[in-house]
Amino acid sequence: MADAHDLEMESMNPNTETEMKEAMEEEEMREDGGGKAPSKDKKVHRIVSKWMLPEQVRRSYLDRANCFPPPVFIISISLVELAVFIYYAVWKPQKQWITLDTGILESPFIYSPAKREEAWRFISYMLVHAGVQHIVGNLIMQLILGIPLEMVHKGHRVGLVYLAGVIAGSLASSIFDPLKYLVGASGGVYALMGGYFMNVLVNFREMIPALGIARLLIIILIITSDIGFALYRRFFVSANESPVSFAAHIAGGFAGMSIGYTVFSCFDKALLKDPRFWIAIAAYLACFIFAVFFNIFLSPAN
Repeated sequence: MADAHDLEMESMNPNTETEMKEAMEEEEMREDGGGKAPSKDKKVHRIVSKWMLPEQVRRSYLDRANCFPPPVFIISISLVELAVFIYYAVWKPQKQWITLDTGILESPFIYSPAKREEAWRFISYMLVHAGVQHIVGNLIMQLILGIPLEMVHKGHRVGLVYLAGVIAGSLASSIFDPLKYLVGASGGVYALMGGYFMNVLVNFREMIPALGIARLLIIILIITSDIGFALYRRFFVSANESPVSFAAHIAGGFAGMSIGYTVFSCFDKALLKDPRFWIAIAAYLACFIFAVFFNIFLSPAN
């Protein structure tokens, strides 16, 4: 009987362990606040920590969590992208909001194979979007994921990962789809997702709270919809429209799974002292140099 009782208690522990930890965290937060109930911002930070950090570093985050500086980078870049979209949708010629062609193809921001010598286009293409579904999907994903990431890791780290994905996206497109235009912030968005999901895979049991699987499925649905739209813009546009490359999605994801993973997994460590970061940077720079060489000497667009 004693053995059966022990077995029953052991089987109950996994189900109650999370609740016990949450209760202990709640009690610690009350003690830190002089016996008062935790404030709303503390509760928000606790929820964010469960989604963004493995268990062993959550307490370190909660001890120093604050909203200063606020998530300025991801909000600012989202507002700029929205403003550029509205500008081309309202004040530039186009057929309809769903298929913006004439306006954006003449934009000085879009990546154009014929204008690769204008190097800023390898980054500025992220500001221009091909339609309502395109920009809404990108904005939803980068705000839902980017704001919590920036609350935890701050703007300089999130900005590094985001821009690494943007540059990787345009360079990959110039190699694998060298004659096609490129628009949208999907390279940066997929870099954030790649870095986050690599951390989730490595620390799956610790980083996904209740109903986490359902939420991940919703995110996957949005990703599938975004990729489907990109494939449509690439392969199924009419003859009088210009197809848009989708290589940035894949390249941005790989940038996130390398650089993004090392950045987001070094919450309580010095990033520059982590050898994984320098390995990822070296691999990224090698691909960058090859892409530059390809564009100068080997590209069919020449």
